Amino acid sequence: MNDATEYMDKLMQELRRGTITIGVLSQLSKPQYGYSLVTMLAERGIHVEPGTMYPLLRRLEKQGLLVSEWDTNETRPRKYYLLSDTGKEVYELLVNEWKTIAQRLNNIIEVKGEGTDGDD
Repeated sequence: MNDATEYMDKLMQELRRGTITIGVLSQLSKPQYGYSLVTMLAERGIHVEPGTMYPLLRRLEKQGLLVSEWDTNETRPRKYYLLSDTGKEVYELLVNEWKTIAQRLNNIIEVKGEGTDGDD
């Protein structure tokens, strides 16, 4: 592995860590269990390991962004998660912030090098 690949791997890990939460929250307007979220996100091109998903769900629940309920009707009980009222508000704020950040970064990337002399 060359230096660029090593840097990319580390930077992508940092970037993904910050975006997985939005991806997870986006799927919880209807109750979902952990593995169903892993599968749904993977189908949309966002790969999250189960070992990352379950601690994230517990953390978001502890923070009050999610509520959960056990379904014991199946042979294998599953814990289903859903956005709390606070979680819905936070999700909307995160989406708006994400869009603002993405737009600003796109503006920076598009004008990269235009009119700059490196003195800034």
